Amino acid sequence: MATCRIPRQASTLLAALVVTTGFSGCAPLLFGGAVVGGAMVATDRRTSGTQIDDQVLEVKIGSRLDDTFGERARINVTSFNRRVLLTGEIASEADKATATSIAERVDNVQGVVNELQVGELRSLPRRSGDILVEAKVKASLVDAQDIFANSVKVVAHQGVIYLMGRVSEREAHRATEIARGVSGVGKVVRVFEVMSDADLEKIRTRTPAP
Repeated sequence: MATCRIPRQASTLLAALVVTTGFSGCAPLLFGGAVVGGAMVATDRRTSGTQIDDQVLEVKIGSRLDDTFGERARINVTSFNRRVLLTGEIASEADKATATSIAERVDNVQGVVNELQVGELRSLPRRSGDILVEAKVKASLVDAQDIFANSVKVVAHQGVIYLMGRVSEREAHRATEIARGVSGVGKVVRVFEVMSDADLEKIRTRTPAP
């Protein structure tokens, strides 16, 4: 088994990247009381089945969009609790509408938010800035201590931060506040599923079926 050693002085930014992606070949890690890696499912507010559905939807929709548009678009598909967010660039308004229709027709999709920008497709170096800003926002959420960072999914595109997740109204406001305070963020768009504290408590205390 591969062994990964993480220095004790590792930055919060590294912690955020671990929360997001994990380390391939490493045993599960622990950050802020949440197991990262193999046990991530246990700390997610979605059921394990829904998490799998989201992964399948991202692949299935992404494949259909790629087959349809090819080099006419660069589209990032993010699904959370079967709600789909489309970000990236596309050639025309007609193509943008078609992208929405394609995503909506996929089984299990419960809603589509199309934030595709019509215009020139960006080069890879220009897109790399999104990766850095996204990581900085995730790091800030981890560092905040008063919000469960794993309940918020962060997507960045051209300085715009999209926040997804199943959260309370307080968590939604707090996550938005944190994201707005990060250097490089020009705008924050909330794509949350806001839930009552009572419903979130039911999720927290639920036990897996035997």
